[in-house]
Amino acid sequence: MAKGMLIEYGLSLPPLVFLFEFNPQQVSRSRTVTIKTGQAPGSRGGYDFMTPLETGRVAQGVEMQAESFTLDILVDASEKLNQGDATAKQFGVQPQLDTLRSMIEPKSQGPLGLQALSSLASGGAKAFARDETASVLIFSWGIQALPVFLTGFAQKEVMHLPNLAPLRAEVQLTMQVIESQNPFMIAEKVRQTAMTALNAVSTVGGF
Repeated sequence: MAKGMLIEYGLSLPPLVFLFEFNPQQVSRSRTVTIKTGQAPGSRGGYDFMTPLETGRVAQGVEMQAESFTLDILVDASEKLNQGDATAKQFGVQPQLDTLRSMIEPKSQGPLGLQALSSLASGGAKAFARDETASVLIFSWGIQALPVFLTGFAQKEVMHLPNLAPLRAEVQLTMQVIESQNPFMIAEKVRQTAMTALNAVSTVGGF
């Protein structure tokens, strides 16, 4: 099985890294485009055009939203138990689940740029205050690596150890891609362009 990874982009205490076995069939990717062309005179759904040179004008009022992901993954400590892992024997998948929870909770900036959970210093408050930030994460799998915010996390514990630590859990993660000027998105656009060109070559070659 290929391994997927979520890792925090920054200096954090403790460091936040989550590895999981990943099946691409479990990924839902979505992007929405908002079309506002109500001012187009004498037409419905867009401006008049006759040639490709007019597409810039035709696309006025079209806005693209950031891409989002939804992942359904299974977190299971059975393999580590079979390997005699002492942490899995005592805690099951609790360390992995707590890592994911930490990825979605507010962070406060500390000395030397280190980030820590805001709840450590504020008595457990969950709301994002002015001096708090969300974790910037890198979602990596296969040949893709994207900067994201974790916007949703849900867990369902389906099996437990005798001490009631979760042995297996079904987890749903929702993420929004950070589509700003950053090295990961620049690399992703280069990769996407290369794959698009490869598709064009293979399509033309198939005729």
